[in-house]
Amino acid sequence: MENKTLQLLLQNPEQQPENYLLKEIMDKELYDCFTTLQNLLSDIGLQREWRYYKDGKSWLYKLTHKKKTIAWLTLRETYIQTSFYFTEKTKQGIMHLDIDKDIITAFSQKKMIGKLIPLLLCIDKKEKLSDFMKIATYKMALKS
Repeated sequence: MENKTLQLLLQNPEQQPENYLLKEIMDKELYDCFTTLQNLLSDIGLQREWRYYKDGKSWLYKLTHKKKTIAWLTLRETYIQTSFYFTEKTKQGIMHLDIDKDIITAFSQKKMIGKLIPLLLCIDKKEKLSDFMKIATYKMALKS
């Protein structure tokens, strides 16, 4: 699932990403998908925090479990972009997950950034949340 290049949302550092704003700027289906995702994240015990990053000039949704970062989310015009990062050692576990084969193929072709390999998902409908949850659960189970 390659990163599409659609307009980033939430680029104003003065405008906190509150639910009323998200509902206003996202189409109904995507907002419903995002609220379903938030409920799923709560169910598995992930903490969530919006942070504004000056280098990327946008708000990112940081997902953590205990002190470990599990994933980063950014909102784009028509999808939620999620970014996971794995090491060479933990990469192999992704290859054995019961997720969309296109995700595995794209991930296997990614080049390392420093010591990490990015796994990007573009979620535009609720049906894609299952793959996200399997990857997040795998990442949570990894030793730091």
